[in-house]
Amino acid sequence: MALFWTISACVALAVAGVLSRALLRGRREPEAAGAYDLQVYRDQLKEIDRDAARGTVAPEEAARLRTEVSRRILAADDRATVPPPETPRGPRIFGAALVTVALLAGTFALYARLGAPGYRDVALSDRIAAARTLRETRPSQAEIEARLPETPSAEAPADYLALVERLRAAVTERPDDLQGHVLLARSEAALGNYRRAYAAQRRLIALKGEAATAADYADLADMLVIAAGGYVSPEAEEALDEVMSRDPANGVARYYGGLMMAQSDRPDAAFRIWDQLLRESGADEPWVAPIRQEIGDMAIRAGINDYTPPDSALPGPSAADMADAAAMSEEDRAAMIRGMVDRLSDRLATDGGTPEEWARLIGALATLGETDRASAIRNEARTVFATDPEALATIRAAADRAGIAE
Repeated sequence: MALFWTISACVALAVAGVLSRALLRGRREPEAAGAYDLQVYRDQLKEIDRDAARGTVAPEEAARLRTEVSRRILAADDRATVPPPETPRGPRIFGAALVTVALLAGTFALYARLGAPGYRDVALSDRIAAARTLRETRPSQAEIEARLPETPSAEAPADYLALVERLRAAVTERPDDLQGHVLLARSEAALGNYRRAYAAQRRLIALKGEAATAADYADLADMLVIAAGGYVSPEAEEALDEVMSRDPANGVARYYGGLMMAQSDRPDAAFRIWDQLLRESGADEPWVAPIRQEIGDMAIRAGINDYTPPDSALPGPSAADMADAAAMSEEDRAAMIRGMVDRLSDRLATDGGTPEEWARLIGALATLGETDRASAIRNEARTVFATDPEALATIRAAADRAGIAE
């Protein structure tokens, strides 16, 4: 650390020395005008002598010209003997000192604000390796919970609390009661007892076995994270892995996956996950609001200073829209669907979109029977994502499902 500050001070002093030297030397005074005129007039006398020798100037005219030039030489000689004014050194010394102090103070103040004193240079590969170590060695669920204060149960009517007590007793007596664990996990979560809630949810998943769904594991991960005060523990990560293996597009798992990356000092990965999820989510999805609140800071941490969060790309229909669609005739419903497909197509053509959005458009067009148009969209998507193997795999899978694979 001392070596760094010593080198920095030497560099700053060297720069200040160069600037101070220029100030102390000042502006070089131009040569006196009289001295310059003397040289010109002497040259004129030589020229007159040469012209007289060649006979191009009459002797009388040459004498007259010599007299005139000599008179000018005398006048210029008087001016040349006046020394140029000396520039005061006091202001220059003060200016040099001021520049030196300002440069040194400004340099160190700027580094103290923008730099990281004492932080050694770390290559990207080293930072990624350190983040991986941090993730692999992070505290467990139990360790984090031990650090948190006990959270009191939420207030609830006495009859509801009595019902939950009876439910706890019933589940204890019948530990294989699947429906009982479903009700208990929901009830404990409603009361804010997330530690009891995720215990019941774990038992529920164990009872279901291979029949456990992505939603079951997503609920477990959600309870674990909330119980740990927003921390994504290794146990929560295991639940998230189970979700992603069953439903890779699950929004809850992707949100918490990004949060885990942020907590593991990988803001770049967190930003990519959240930005992609924002682009594929409807405005009313529960993870959209917290992502929008945090993604600006995450973008800056990832080195992106001019990021603007995208609008929710695929807002889902509201309950009223669904009710209206159910009451429509087949023709009107088909027209509504076609309108949604056309809007998506127009947006992808003008603004672009994610591979999933292109895949969704291919599938929608195939469902509407427009296989030629779906094939054209597939070919366009291949061009757009020509350098992205994962995106091309998504497009290829969509084409296979739509029956237009080549």
